Amino acid sequence: MCGIVGYIGTKNATPILIKALKKLEYRGYDSAGIAVYTADEIVVRKVKGALKNLGEKITGELVTASKEDPEYEKQEMAIYEKTADFIKGNVGIGHTRWATHGEPSDTNSHPHTNMDGSISIVHNGIIENYAELKAKLQAEGVVFQSQTDTEVVVHLIDKAYKEKKDIFKAVLKVIHLLEGSYALGVICKDYPDRIICCRKESPLVVGIGSGENFIASDVPALLEHTRDVYYLGERELAVLYADHVDLFNFEGERIIKQPSHVEWDMAAAEKGGYPHFMIKEIHEQPKGLTDTMRPRIVKDASGKPTDVYFEENKMDESWRNAKRVVITACGTAYHAGVVAKYAFEKIARMKVDIDVASEFRYRDPILDKDDIFIVVSQSGETADTLSALRLAKQNGLKVVAITNCVGSTVSREADDVIYTLAGPEIAVASTKAYTTQVLCMYMLAIKAGKLRGTLSDDEASKLLAELETMPEKVQQILDGKDIIQKFASKQFNKDKIFYIGRQFDSATSLESALKLKEVSYMHSEAFAAGELKHGPIALIDPQTLVVAISSEPELYDKIGSNMVEVKARGATVLVITQNEKAFEGKADEVFKIPECSSTLASLLTVIPTQLFAYYCAVLRGIDPDKPRNLAKSVTVE
Repeated sequence: MCGIVGYIGTKNATPILIKALKKLEYRGYDSAGIAVYTADEIVVRKVKGALKNLGEKITGELVTASKEDPEYEKQEMAIYEKTADFIKGNVGIGHTRWATHGEPSDTNSHPHTNMDGSISIVHNGIIENYAELKAKLQAEGVVFQSQTDTEVVVHLIDKAYKEKKDIFKAVLKVIHLLEGSYALGVICKDYPDRIICCRKESPLVVGIGSGENFIASDVPALLEHTRDVYYLGERELAVLYADHVDLFNFEGERIIKQPSHVEWDMAAAEKGGYPHFMIKEIHEQPKGLTDTMRPRIVKDASGKPTDVYFEENKMDESWRNAKRVVITACGTAYHAGVVAKYAFEKIARMKVDIDVASEFRYRDPILDKDDIFIVVSQSGETADTLSALRLAKQNGLKVVAITNCVGSTVSREADDVIYTLAGPEIAVASTKAYTTQVLCMYMLAIKAGKLRGTLSDDEASKLLAELETMPEKVQQILDGKDIIQKFASKQFNKDKIFYIGRQFDSATSLESALKLKEVSYMHSEAFAAGELKHGPIALIDPQTLVVAISSEPELYDKIGSNMVEVKARGATVLVITQNEKAFEGKADEVFKIPECSSTLASLLTVIPTQLFAYYCAVLRGIDPDKPRNLAKSVTVE
């Protein structure tokens, strides 16, 4: 997830663009840049790292105060204002990057330009067919400067512009060549009176001013200047001039829509209208799953999914010969690994050991050079996980990293890396990073099963086809969140909350209990359902809530018996399942998830428990984004 902005009007664009990017830093923090049309050229300045680095590069002045110093922000904003003295122009675009293709660097930063610098673009999203397009352009003599998928787009626009002699027609032609998701902002030296922008599956907002107009990935970047906006629709374009905006569909036909007036206050708008980042990120899971999955599922000519392709991960003979998979991680990432254990054993028929990273390095583990070693870390900087990774490499194991952060230490030190494309996660308690980690594990297990011959082509195709339905099913659960909110309003003062499940659902119970205790400070534990009677049932009383997760039809009777046992001792029972009829009379509340196979249900069953944790925190007056004593990335042991 990246942030893009644009300005056209009578004012100096440079400080406007940079200060607008400041409002979008949560969308990307790997690099930042601007492109501004000056008297006779497009001037591009871009730099790796925080937005502050861009202001310092343009002005030559440094922010000397520490981040804890109240003077820090004043110095930073003063430098942004001074950028107007160095780059003067009335039209420009800007970008703050969260890297996907190509490591964070000055060169890979946006904006990107064509070979003669006459066209510049910024991009949010992923161009799935960029490799094919890049190869064709290189064969025609185009020289690429970066490793990004975005640079392909600007060279395609350049090629089309030479043919069409019209920048709008050139952009219109190119967007029909692109596969994937994108929001684009385009400026051209020959057309200094306009900005062209478009969107497909990535957000873009057009701000309407007086004698000036704007584009941005999100409303916070615009509120200093205007509250009247067009929310650009799916497969729509806009051409911005200083005094008006023209809107079009992807067929080039003019469209008319009414602007919206933004009523949000600044604090809420920075969260996209959500009260907290946690609930915003819960709602971003359908997109995160789609973005993580789409580039990796291979389809035949008929559109049927047939295989998994990991550009970043070389699934070679080492997978065919592996004796087992060893997974290590911490916290939420560890729970994704527990789901993976069941997935690899069931789908790929591989032996799997799962370890908490903080324990792994100290227990003199038995490792074999034919093992596949998987580490999972949202940040890619988790200290215990890094230590486990290094121990595995010292023992000659192939190490695969699953992480959300391009260029992180884990991604650099592993032999192969698979990126979850969840976008930056701001809330401390992980939600969308977890589900995208689980998704990557499923895809890995399917690929491993095909490589090892334990999963037939037909079985793999059916699993991949069902995976493709998961984002929509997650959205269905989110659309019914009021049921969970109402249930939370009756249960948020319970003394004890126990999560129970069997098989995959047992793994989901672990993550569910952690999420609740993290953000609401309610005492919660998870048990394999069959273990209740081996001790924990002694704790059951009328102040206990038991959440039973049940997605395996063959085990409905078993977990139903557990529910009856705890109800008989006064507990309140919620069941999360595809089949509410199987638990009639056994639960106080049922939350029905969409129909799905038990193998992949972990992507759905966790969503209601994330919502429940969030609502309990809010009802208890706790900020779910910043739980006490916790940090987003644990970089010390």
